[in-house]
Amino acid sequence: MESKILGLHHITAIANNAKVNHHFYTQVLGLRLVKKTVNFDDPGTYHFYFGNEKGEPGTILTFFPWEGIGKGRNGRGLATNITYSVPTGSLIFWTDRLKSFNIPSQIITNNFNENLLVFEDPDGLNLSFKEDNTDTRLPWKNKEIDEKALIYGFSGVTLTVKDLDPTAKILTDILDYEYVQDHVNEFRFKNKNITTANLVDIKLAPTPGYNAAGTNHHVAFRVKDEATLMHYREKVLAYGLDITPKIDRDYFFSLYFREPGGVLFEIATDNPGFDVDESVETLGTALKLPKRYESSRNEIVRILPEL
Repeated sequence: MESKILGLHHITAIANNAKVNHHFYTQVLGLRLVKKTVNFDDPGTYHFYFGNEKGEPGTILTFFPWEGIGKGRNGRGLATNITYSVPTGSLIFWTDRLKSFNIPSQIITNNFNENLLVFEDPDGLNLSFKEDNTDTRLPWKNKEIDEKALIYGFSGVTLTVKDLDPTAKILTDILDYEYVQDHVNEFRFKNKNITTANLVDIKLAPTPGYNAAGTNHHVAFRVKDEATLMHYREKVLAYGLDITPKIDRDYFFSLYFREPGGVLFEIATDNPGFDVDESVETLGTALKLPKRYESSRNEIVRILPEL
């Protein structure tokens, strides 16, 4: 892989209840719980990572389930929709499956002439499925999900901001995205360094969002290693934006910065990966704690809600 941005690494959102969140993504959507850990800054709160069989970057949706935080509101300054790639011909399966759980959904044609199945998770997080007959990522096999409908991983994400140019320039000048097309108030950008999880749409809206349950916390872009990560840190600094030092998140190394439209961006490495403390076969089966909290394991386990 090149020493460039390689599309999306992960997306992190907020939930209101750990048990409900865990059930929806593992049992309804059939994703794999790749890692069960806790928030680095709030060890009494879980941090869930849901993804494909191997927990590959570009498939990972993570959650902070802050119990009782209440509902957020989508709007400018937030990522407001996540689109997953699914096999061609599977939207009817997913329509029927969501209906069986009393989850409303609708097949629409979006601004870019794509057919999407749109729906919300239990907290109101906006999700959509898009059929793709070229995606070769290995999905997590769940006996409840038809093998011809298993979720591959992300296709892209929508950012909502007030003004196009400041955010668009971050995508094109720093993060290796190229403008593709636009329609009305929505603009598409594509990362050509990779063929999956490589789309970012920008939607324009004046009303600010409120970051709580049912909204996205941040969007992480992917690089292969720490040397590449630090190269992009210098690019962000040279652009005149503040950015954090390198942070060790146990499964990847990260930098965080807020783009001019208000959306929190992260750049994250492929290394060391989610199998650094569990085998691929046992991913997500044990509670894994950041090293600094291991001595408090018993107390943390008592605090965490039952799943």
